[in-house]
Amino acid sequence: MNHKVRKTDEKDIPSVMNIIDEAKAYFKENGIPQWQDGYPNADTILDDIRKGYSYVLEENNQIIGIAAIITTADPDYGFIEGKWLNDEPYIVIHRIALKPEKKGKNYASLLLEYAGDLAASRGLQNLCIDTHERNLSMRRFLKKNGFTECGTVYIRGKDPRIAYQKVL
Repeated sequence: MNHKVRKTDEKDIPSVMNIIDEAKAYFKENGIPQWQDGYPNADTILDDIRKGYSYVLEENNQIIGIAAIITTADPDYGFIEGKWLNDEPYIVIHRIALKPEKKGKNYASLLLEYAGDLAASRGLQNLCIDTHERNLSMRRFLKKNGFTECGTVYIRGKDPRIAYQKVL
C-alpha cells in the first residue's frame, strides 16, 4: 500500500467533509456528544487550509484520513485542570479522523508520526491533543501511541476535553 501525508487542497474539501460527517455519525451512534453542533464544517477546514494546518492521509491517491496539525500554541491549552508534562512549546493535533473502514488498523498513527516529524523539524519535542471523555477508542489509541493523560482543558472556555501530551 502506498501511503502519504500531504497538505489539504481546497479541492479536497468534499472528501474531508465526507470523513468528518462519517465521524459525526459514529459519535452520535455511540453517545459521544462531540462534533454534534455543526463543528467542524467546511469553513473550519477552509480556514485550516488557508493557515496551512490541514493535512490528509492518502492511500493509493485516495483520502482516507485527516488531521489539523497546528504549529502555534492553543489558547484553550493555557489552563488545565491537572498538569502538562512540561511547559515547552508543542504542536497540537486537532480534528483527526479516518474513513470508518480504516479505523483500528493503525492508519491514524501515520498522522501522529507526521506531526512528530514536523515537530522535530521545528526543534519541538512535544505533541498535544485532546478528546471527549466518552471517546474511548481515541483515548485507547492515544495511550497506545505513547501519549500521557494530563488533565482536563476547556474548549472555547466551556467544553471539557481530556488533554494528552507526548514528549518525543
